[in-house]
Amino acid sequence: MVDQKRVIIFGVIALLIMLATVPLVLWAAEPAAPAAPAITADPSGSVTGTVKDLTAKEAGKPILAEIAEAVGHNKISINIIWTLITGYLVMFMQLGFALVETGFTRAKNAAHTMLMNFMVYVIGMLGFWICGFAFMFGGVGQVANLGMVANLNQEWTWHLFGKDFGIIGYKGFFLTGGAYDVAVFTLFLFQMVFMDTTATIPTGAMAERWKFLAFCVYGFFISMLIYPIYGNWVWGGGWLSTLGANFGLGHGAVDFAGSGVVHMVGGVTALAGAIVLGPRIGKYKKDGTPNAIPGHHIPMGIAGALILAFGWFGFNPGSTLAGTDLRIGVIATNTMLASAGGAFSAMLYMWLRFGKPDPTMCVNGLLAGLVAITAPCAFVNAPCAVLIGLIAGVLVVLSVLFIDGVLKVDDPVGAISVHGACGAWGVLSLGLFADGTYGDKWNNVEGTVRGLFYGDASQFLAQAIDVVVCLVFVFCAAYLTFKLIEAVIGNRVSAEVELGGLDIPETGVLAYPDFVLAKSERKETANGELG
Repeated sequence: MVDQKRVIIFGVIALLIMLATVPLVLWAAEPAAPAAPAITADPSGSVTGTVKDLTAKEAGKPILAEIAEAVGHNKISINIIWTLITGYLVMFMQLGFALVETGFTRAKNAAHTMLMNFMVYVIGMLGFWICGFAFMFGGVGQVANLGMVANLNQEWTWHLFGKDFGIIGYKGFFLTGGAYDVAVFTLFLFQMVFMDTTATIPTGAMAERWKFLAFCVYGFFISMLIYPIYGNWVWGGGWLSTLGANFGLGHGAVDFAGSGVVHMVGGVTALAGAIVLGPRIGKYKKDGTPNAIPGHHIPMGIAGALILAFGWFGFNPGSTLAGTDLRIGVIATNTMLASAGGAFSAMLYMWLRFGKPDPTMCVNGLLAGLVAITAPCAFVNAPCAVLIGLIAGVLVVLSVLFIDGVLKVDDPVGAISVHGACGAWGVLSLGLFADGTYGDKWNNVEGTVRGLFYGDASQFLAQAIDVVVCLVFVFCAAYLTFKLIEAVIGNRVSAEVELGGLDIPETGVLAYPDFVLAKSERKETANGELG
């Protein structure tokens, strides 16, 4: 048995090494960056933000040129600082996810659930650094808010119907070469923590029966391939973002901070994983009726939700990549209002239908409102933000009941519904409620972003295409990934381990050793007295 385990582990390591060689080969074949100053990297930050970053009619005069140079540099400095600080807030959300997922699952698996939430940050970061970032943003071009010249300028495209369809980037592997630049590194940090949000979502839906080794392999797949490829299509200059420029569908797929790119991808991946993994032992009766399996620490889950709500103030406003973009005030307030709408409507629906407000559904309602507003937060007004949240709060309850009772897919924390269903709603809601006050030249299309109710039906069509593509591509890719892992090492722990708890068998430690010892001592005392 030991030898077999060693063979499996070495096989997995060999597979990961093989995956890592792909970016190495592409990196080695990567053509040298042209010598022109326009695409020279700036690792020191000394020349980032110059007169080109400020419109000055008289910049040719020496004194005005010097002023413009200083102002331009300071403008980009503010944007970089803003992006980094909001990235730190998003990283802090990892703690929120860990507390929600652990609190909403059972005590015997608490160390295992926490460890998955901890290690997905580490594994995901390494995978994204190796090739995920290059695949996603290798062809994004210039990011003006960060003063970034066109360092990331290599995108593999298909030429169809007389149009270019961007598929995947291929520059920036290991953050070397032209990617050794202050702006690119800033972009990497911010986008890495977004990827990590996606990667951690399935850990809740697949908790309490997932092998830790299988989870580790999944962490590389999601960060190196699944998330970056779809993310390229929407955020990296890929084909979904050019539906407007190429086919006149509004501004193409618009997803400001990731209802689709981050949350729906995570939710759909969780759905595929939970289907392959199967339900927990005891979740369903013989007639298919679901049994409730309560979490062990509701206060922990509520505390985690409030941490997530706090971190979302980095998630959404930070996606401007610019502290100098004053729309951040609207974005932050819309984010807050939608979260309140989601929590309130979920509470009210549960109270009216089942007679009790249910703290876990209030938490999921708050998160559902946050997920839904993430795509449209920059493009809608306050009443629409509240409405989007109110709808999301009811939607998440209906989705949990449907997935649990109809599809018979076991999701201990409701992650599929919160992030998958409400992520899709967020993408679609932008196509309905964008009011035309923001987004001029978004995805290189003239004019501001308008939804169906504000005169542009084609924008809603672009959003609908985005949702369908995300569902089909991500589900198929994730399902194949989990099936491959199943064939090689297996996804699920044994029934004996699952019933006894995953903490000791999978991690070697107990989350609550005093609690377990106390139970054991009570049993021994009872047996002694009975004897």
